[in-house]
Amino acid sequence: MFPADLISIFQWWVTFFVIGIIFLPLTSLIFSSFFDKGYIFAKILGVAIISYVVFVLGIFKILPFTEFTIYLIIFSSLLFNFILISKYSDILISIKRSWKIFLFEEILFLATFIFWSYIRAHQPDIHGLEKYEDFGFINSILRSEYFPPRDMWFTPLSINYYYFGHVVTATLTKLSNIPSHITFNLMLATIFAFTFTGIFSIGLNLFNTFLAATKIQKINPSKIFRSSVAVGMLSGFLASMGGNLHTIYTFFKPYQNENPVPFWELAFSPQTFPNSYWYPNATRFIQNTIHEFPSYSFVVSDLHAHVLDMPFVFLAIAVFFSILLSKNINLFKTLSVSFLLAVMYMTNAWDGMIYFILSVIIIGYVIFKPSVNLEETKNQKIKIKNLLKNENLKLKIKYLLTNTVILGIGFVIFTLPFNLNFKPFASGIGILCAPDFLVNLERFGPFIFEANHCQHSPIWQLLILYGFFYFWVFSFIIFLFRKTKLKIEKLPTPDIFILILVALSTLLIIIPEFIYVKDIYPAHYRANTMFKLIYQSFIMLSLSSGYIIVRLFLNHKSLILNRPYWRFAYWLIGLLMLILVSLYPYFSINSYFGNLKNYSGINGTNYLKSLYPNDYEAILWINKNIENQPVILEAQGDSYTDYARVSSNTGLPTVLGWTVHEWLWRGTYDIPAPRIAEIAKIYESQDPKETKNLLKKYNISLVFIGNLEKQKYPALYEEKFKSLGQIIYQKGETKIFKVYPAPF
Repeated sequence: MFPADLISIFQWWVTFFVIGIIFLPLTSLIFSSFFDKGYIFAKILGVAIISYVVFVLGIFKILPFTEFTIYLIIFSSLLFNFILISKYSDILISIKRSWKIFLFEEILFLATFIFWSYIRAHQPDIHGLEKYEDFGFINSILRSEYFPPRDMWFTPLSINYYYFGHVVTATLTKLSNIPSHITFNLMLATIFAFTFTGIFSIGLNLFNTFLAATKIQKINPSKIFRSSVAVGMLSGFLASMGGNLHTIYTFFKPYQNENPVPFWELAFSPQTFPNSYWYPNATRFIQNTIHEFPSYSFVVSDLHAHVLDMPFVFLAIAVFFSILLSKNINLFKTLSVSFLLAVMYMTNAWDGMIYFILSVIIIGYVIFKPSVNLEETKNQKIKIKNLLKNENLKLKIKYLLTNTVILGIGFVIFTLPFNLNFKPFASGIGILCAPDFLVNLERFGPFIFEANHCQHSPIWQLLILYGFFYFWVFSFIIFLFRKTKLKIEKLPTPDIFILILVALSTLLIIIPEFIYVKDIYPAHYRANTMFKLIYQSFIMLSLSSGYIIVRLFLNHKSLILNRPYWRFAYWLIGLLMLILVSLYPYFSINSYFGNLKNYSGINGTNYLKSLYPNDYEAILWINKNIENQPVILEAQGDSYTDYARVSSNTGLPTVLGWTVHEWLWRGTYDIPAPRIAEIAKIYESQDPKETKNLLKKYNISLVFIGNLEKQKYPALYEEKFKSLGQIIYQKGETKIFKVYPAPF
């Protein structure tokens, strides 16, 4: 690795390490029942709290978004955690006892962080797919004094998207004092590290708790630790690197992209492995849908909302498990959960809704679960009946409703600073395959009944996508049924938690077969719904599968398969499926990162040197010399093109960037559309007065002219800008005009 890369990596890691150490007392208190005291989640919790306070102070114009404000918040957090230590003396004792597992997890975090930084350095370009959008958000936020940040592609409005994760990235960028074209890639590597280590921690604590609950702790402690680590490592790998069974197509003749057929209908040709396997097909297997998973996201490297939210998702899942272990719910826990749900909503709204459901399920289970330990009582059947007769069911229902209301109120309050300036762009809930009489009705309340909207996923395709997970899930259910008849009172808490995750994951897979959230995409109307729901399903099923595999392996003689050769066949099938899902990163990483042959470093904007060398120099000049956020005019272009490269790479707002994205965010094409012709007039009109009026309309201070502007507007009339302002930058054919009157 380049020395400069190593310095940046170390500097970034130190930032997270310090945040984690500061928030370790609070985290140890929250996860007091965890074997590792939630060590890895101290970093995530600290980042969430610091960024949220920064955001709130900026939204209400209390303190500006500066390094001083961030340092002030960190210092206040340090004082708070010192107070916790002084109030709860056992926190420090607990931390001292757990230093070995802390060290292990820190090394694991650093190793996975360096690993993905190294991978990403073979194709670090912040270029292609959604990267311009995400980079533009971060750069706009970095230039903001207060919030909400300005939309760099639609001046003068603010960003109308779930941008809290970009606020987090910008906050860490300021705190670490590393430029954004490097922290963009470091943040991707960090989220990869959190995915592996966060799921590792949850899996470790799940299995350690299971062993304790079933009194297997009399076994050699080192064996217990190894088993728990095995669960964590396997779950972490599946969540961060695993794919699905789609890789079976590597052994068959390729099908035409977006027109999949069952693999058993294709010619079997292992001699030509991998048969030109195209890794994105695993995420576009079901027609007109998207069913991505974390491994694919890390490879294509968009720092998008669903990726940025993953660390907060892991933190929430860990908190839910800790609540389940505590067997009680109180006001502090409920409000803490509402805060986490708010953070997830502001980062990726779908996740806030998904985990709101999970939180209610967890709270409900804690409330309705019998308060006595039935496993240790005699005559269990009699005691259960008496217990059910004596419990006040109405009181428990009332308690659940009260906590749900508190959860909802807390969620509304915590999201209020964000929602003050955000307008949801979903237009309703569509019903798939609606009958004709409802189609004629068209709409009823939030429900939409559209004609010719009847897509369903073939069962065989669902099995290829999720068959690996449900092979283990059904095995686990059969195993539990044989041992306990699936009686809740006989199941240890980790098993209950896994079953809850599996049930919710299954629901998330089923929902897009019946409804979809309406957006602007006509043929792919259920794509985004499936994408956001199934993404979380994949994470929860990965965690569950790692736990289940080790759980069944340690109890392999208790499986329904009584004969050794049947057990051998069972584990052979499971192993083959595990190999198939593990093959995915081999294809995806080598394909996207050029077989890891060309190390380029972690600077994400170096690609501009070869594509647009003069524009690259101009962008560097802007970032060095232009302060605040004056409006810059550049060529308007379609989404996923190189247009809007100036606003994205500088954070300066322009009149209109990627049109389809603004169409989605603003709800209708009629809002961005008029600006297309007006931008063309500014560049091409030979009437200085008309040009001046349009410049004034959008408060334009800078006009950028480069190769893309000349290609987009062949009649570009440059001379008029000399009369309306002056050239403040020029290199080759690239010029920047400062027009009068300029507000800076």
